[in-house]
Parts: sequence; structure tokens; C-alpha cells
Amino acid sequence: MKLYNYFRSSASFRVRIALNLKGLSYEYLPVHLAKGEHRRAEFTSLSSEGLVPLLELDNGQRITQSMAIIEYLEETHPQSALLPADAIGRARVRALAQLIACEVHPLNNLRVLKYLTHELAQNEAAKNSWYRHWVALGLQAFEARLAEAPATFSHGETPTLADCCLVPQIFNAQRFDCDLSAYPRTMAVFEACMKLDAFQKAQPSACPDAEK
Repeated sequence: MKLYNYFRSSASFRVRIALNLKGLSYEYLPVHLAKGEHRRAEFTSLSSEGLVPLLELDNGQRITQSMAIIEYLEETHPQSALLPADAIGRARVRALAQLIACEVHPLNNLRVLKYLTHELAQNEAAKNSWYRHWVALGLQAFEARLAEAPATFSHGETPTLADCCLVPQIFNAQRFDCDLSAYPRTMAVFEACMKLDAFQKAQPSACPDAEK
């Protein structure tokens, strides 16, 4: 398999974690978003969305969108399951994952932040205020959901799809100097995840295209 991704992309980071948790090997193909490589013809010819991540299978078929990619990996490689066996557990994990992937991340990804600063002429302070506002709203809700069923990870005692989504969001929140002190349960889950090689090896600084 080939994974087209960017080291700082939260969505790419999610997929790297999932691949590592499942012990799946892949070829890392960098697409530098900040340099606009995702808009070049050689990439848009592979993905009409012009977004990372993109997973290319051994047979040449391609899958876009991080959540769809992870669900595909879960269905085709069920070992080290990222979703619980019970229906209500699967619903809870998906809800936690979507709280990050659908409610927080879309408002704070690179193209939105660039639109704020370029087209809408917002300064750095305004951009950071925007970012921190949406992170705070999302993590407040995440923290409250964790309090309903305390565990080592977001749901239970093994990592799930929810953790694949949470960890990249925390990395980005730290990079934007968000105050995370109000989310002790969330940060305890984050710390538990980062004790595992699958998360450590997926983090941005471990990527071959990381800016040293």
C-alpha cells in the first residue's frame, strides 16, 4: 500500500496511527500542503479532492478521506480492532471520533486558516483566537463524554478509532498553544496513547518529510 500524506496533516496522522496499530506496512509518499503540492496535476490526477491522505492499494485502487480509509482498514484487517464488538460501543467510538473529525478539525485545517488570513485578511492573533475557540468547544464536549465511562483510552482499555482522531488534534492544539489544563481526562488518554509505539512512530516528528 502507498499512503500519500503530509506530516502535519491531522487526517494523515490518523491513518498512520491506524496502520501502525494494525501492524500494516506501507510506502510513505509525502505531499507538502504548505508548498501547494496537493494542487499540482500529478496529485490531483490521483485525487479529485486534492486532499491528503490518499491510500493506494496494491491493486491500484485508491481511497480518500481519513475516516473512510480507517473504516476500510478495519473491515479488511480486523485484527487489533479499532471498533468495539458491541453496537452501542461502536456508536460511542464513532461519535467520539466524529466529534474531533467533523466538529473541530474542519474549522481548523490548513486551508481554512489560510482563507482566514488571506481572503478575509485576519491577522495572526485573530487566526489563533479562532483556532483556540473551536478546539475549546470540541474538547469540552470530549472531556464530558469521557467522564461518562472513564477508562485508560477514549473507550475501554485498548486504542480505538476515537484515539486515532484525538491524538493528532492534541498535537495541533499544543502547536497552537491552546490551554489544555481544563481537560485532565482527555490528556490522560493522550498520554496513555503516546506510551505506545504505534502512536509514537506516527507522530509528525517521526515522518520522513518532517521539517527538522
